[in-house]
Amino acid sequence: MNRREFSLSAGTALAAAAGLPLAAHAKDGKFQEGIDYLELKKLALTEAPKGQIEVVEFFWYSCPHCNAFEPTLSAWIKALPQDVFFRRVPVAFNASFVPQQKLYYALESMDKVAEMHAKVFRAIHVERLPLNKDDLIFDWIAKQGLDAAKFKEAYTSFTVANGVRKATQLQGAYNVEGVPSMGVAGRYYTDGTLTGSMSTVLQVVDHLVQLQRKA
Repeated sequence: MNRREFSLSAGTALAAAAGLPLAAHAKDGKFQEGIDYLELKKLALTEAPKGQIEVVEFFWYSCPHCNAFEPTLSAWIKALPQDVFFRRVPVAFNASFVPQQKLYYALESMDKVAEMHAKVFRAIHVERLPLNKDDLIFDWIAKQGLDAAKFKEAYTSFTVANGVRKATQLQGAYNVEGVPSMGVAGRYYTDGTLTGSMSTVLQVVDHLVQLQRKA
């Protein structure tokens, strides 16, 4: 459940996936603070290595907009310049979100995000499996050919609990109101409500990365 409604039309997602031109929210690619993005009053913590600019995607596996955005985002990630450090952060607007946060960080600790991330979305949105409780997640993981015991150990570990804690803190630092949304350099926040579409969000992120380079 999102705190706000986000606009992500199927047409926009398909156009982006097909490499078609994306309509910009602002003329000549000039985006404005307070309209297309927000600048945080206090810098959020980042994990980017020195000399790199951090870009964060805030998401929730059960969010249909995040599911629709994922193919476009994945294609965009592949073309990122070397000075951009990208990471995903699963959100929790209430306690029911936590199992999916733990699912993500358990996969990350096993170095299985690249292999399993899209499969989780497919399981939830195509196969209609909720994957919102521990036992449901464990059962599904076991059917994916992963080491179920190793996954469960990771899922219940301090490392994953710490990942969940840090994700919740970062979500608060960016004042995330819904998903999918994105943060840049611990300084800027943007989402589909501000820009009008998630494809435009990526254009705004590109613009903010350029601003941060100049800074």
